[in-house]
Amino acid sequence: MKALDRKLIRDVRHLSGQVIAVALVVACGIATLVTMVSAYHSMNASLDAYYRQARFADVFASARRAPRTLLARIGRIPGVAVVQGRIVEDVTLDVPGLDEPATGRLVSIPEQGRPALNDLFLREGRWVEPNRPDEAIVSEAFAVANSLRPGDRLGAVINGRWRDVSVVGIGLSPEFVYEIKLGDVFPDNRRFGVIWMGEKALEGAFDMDGAFNSVVLSLTHGAREPEILDRIDSLLEPWGGAGAHGREEQISHRFISDEIKGLRVNAVILPSIFLGVAAFLIHLVLSRLVQTQRDQIAVLKAFGYGSSRVGLHYLEMAMVSVLAGAAAGIAGGVWLGIQLTALYQDFFHFPVLRYELHPSVLAIAIAVSAAAAAAGAISSVSAAIALPPAEAMRPEAPPRFQRGLLDRVVIQRWVTPATRIIIRNLSRRRWKAFLSILGVAMAVSILIVGRYSFDALDYLMRIQFSVIQREDVMVPFFVPRGSEAIHELAALPGVLRVEPFRTVPVRLVYGHRDRRTALTGIYPGGELRRLIDAEERTVVLPPDGLVLSRKLAELLGARIGDTITVEVLEESRPTEQILLAGTFDDLIGVSAYIDGRALNDLLGEGHTVSGAWLDVDPLHADELYRQLKRMPLVAGVSSRDAMLQSFQETIAQSLNVSTFMMIIFASVIAMGVVYNGARIALSERGRELASLRVLGFTRREVGLMLVGEQAILIAAALPVGFGIGWGLCWLISKAYDTELYRFPLILTSKTFGFATLVILIAAILSSLIVLRRISRLDLIGVLKTRE
Repeated sequence: MKALDRKLIRDVRHLSGQVIAVALVVACGIATLVTMVSAYHSMNASLDAYYRQARFADVFASARRAPRTLLARIGRIPGVAVVQGRIVEDVTLDVPGLDEPATGRLVSIPEQGRPALNDLFLREGRWVEPNRPDEAIVSEAFAVANSLRPGDRLGAVINGRWRDVSVVGIGLSPEFVYEIKLGDVFPDNRRFGVIWMGEKALEGAFDMDGAFNSVVLSLTHGAREPEILDRIDSLLEPWGGAGAHGREEQISHRFISDEIKGLRVNAVILPSIFLGVAAFLIHLVLSRLVQTQRDQIAVLKAFGYGSSRVGLHYLEMAMVSVLAGAAAGIAGGVWLGIQLTALYQDFFHFPVLRYELHPSVLAIAIAVSAAAAAAGAISSVSAAIALPPAEAMRPEAPPRFQRGLLDRVVIQRWVTPATRIIIRNLSRRRWKAFLSILGVAMAVSILIVGRYSFDALDYLMRIQFSVIQREDVMVPFFVPRGSEAIHELAALPGVLRVEPFRTVPVRLVYGHRDRRTALTGIYPGGELRRLIDAEERTVVLPPDGLVLSRKLAELLGARIGDTITVEVLEESRPTEQILLAGTFDDLIGVSAYIDGRALNDLLGEGHTVSGAWLDVDPLHADELYRQLKRMPLVAGVSSRDAMLQSFQETIAQSLNVSTFMMIIFASVIAMGVVYNGARIALSERGRELASLRVLGFTRREVGLMLVGEQAILIAAALPVGFGIGWGLCWLISKAYDTELYRFPLILTSKTFGFATLVILIAAILSSLIVLRRISRLDLIGVLKTRE
């Protein structure tokens, strides 16, 4: 073994605590990197493979009732490869063991052969058979949530008639990888499911012989999608077309795409913070090591070791801790990646969601580890290389001190000598104090980011389900109904209040921008659905004029006072120019509102409604649900309590796992930074502290000097960390400011208190370790050490 290798081993042993601290921080960063990147690759690869195998459509369109002869004309549009017409309807379901009515989305499939597009993957059971109109294949998520197996039966209100449906298979579709009802943001697999039934069965049930109300298409390579969408809209317009859209606007695909984008963002931001802190710690450790080994560097150079070899030796010192951390991080990242991929399988339903670890991920992990080591070591290595042997043999010149502020104020008379020493040392080592403050502040900021998602989601749920959505139940109708439907709902048991609404699909156009959404009409005097601004003040609907969610107005580039073109996408498809009268802040989806009477006038109809919001007495809720299940006019029921329960069973579970992982990693960083700072301070001031002991200071006084210095640094770092954490949370809120949902920038006192508590615990543990070392300080040995 070479001499420098033996020296390296001795140095690593001597600095084992600091080396381990650096390695742990690196391990956290690399584990985060490997977890996020590998999960990103796994999701992307699984999604692409599934879409190809199942022939997922590129374009989707719907109509009220179009003749099947129209499919041939759609197929002749340049760029269209495959066309498939089908029947899609929502119905109310009576699921065994479920008190509330569920909503089922019926989708037609051929009894013989497979769908040309959006093919099903049978997880269990068999395909539907001809001449058996009661047979159905149900989605896996719905089946698992309700313990359904082939052979079970469901009740359904299909086109106003009660029917029994026999489950013959459990399946998956690329169209419903993320199975969610339109308008929701959290899946509720217990109360919403997809049911595939034979084409002939649904044609007869909905009077759709020779007709379709939904069409899906695949496009040829290089096809111009916007032109094709316009052609499809013009063909379907006479038949009640509601507007064609591409895959990017398909609800399931959009949720998955946003999640994959989030993984990619997190794979860059979080590891960068961890590895940046690791580089900072390496710099602290090596700079101190080079300072204390000046004479050793001189001897090495005097014996013929070149500057490059000496520099490489200290770089190897950095690489030892970093590569050890990288190895642990890769192993931990692979394990966490497997767990995260398995967790995604609970939300995104693939036939196979296989974890894939590309060799490039390992190469990236090793490369960024080496880069972090090099970044942290570069200044220290440069200092070691630059030292001439003759100069290195002499002790380092003492720093030039001068009277500080403390020496010039009268208050010094009331300050103890120990406190004076602490303040003078900090004021004379400003750069080191600044770096120590920055390191602790980064640990604080990561703790704040880890807790931010809790604050944001708590606020989101409170605002959405307590302030905005105040109804207990929402009841939509299959088709718009007159005011008599409201009286029927009001007469049901347990209904305390009924507030109707009218909803139509529209295209909003402003300048060259447009967005498809639902325009909801709210009637005056309502209390169950409120619109609020950023200060949680109620936004009142004007008698005429639009009120848009802030995000929707931003996407359109419109401001209050601008005129927006509203194109209704159903019935007679009227178009009108309407003034943008206001905006409101919502956190889920994008929406547009108008006075209900103004919407009725726009549509040229009387007082018709699309559904109602109900305030319900919980004592009579079960009886109400039993009656709603069998009402032909009801298209489904959405319960606010069910939405909250769904959130707690799905999103909250995954959030707890990811946040717990983040907090553990951030705590490791906090411990590593604080411990390294205390240990380096002890090594730098060992001779000074020993001298103070000889001069009569007690162990307690000497220990408090060092611990007090660290306490001041931590106290200064906390507000800096709060600021950095707020900035990182602001960046995250901007990254998640999408059409589907938005994370508000909300940080509570609990989050700041939690970050402070973790840092204080790390400081206390580090102080105990340092005080233990001070109590064992060899005064004679330290005083013999040459400066």
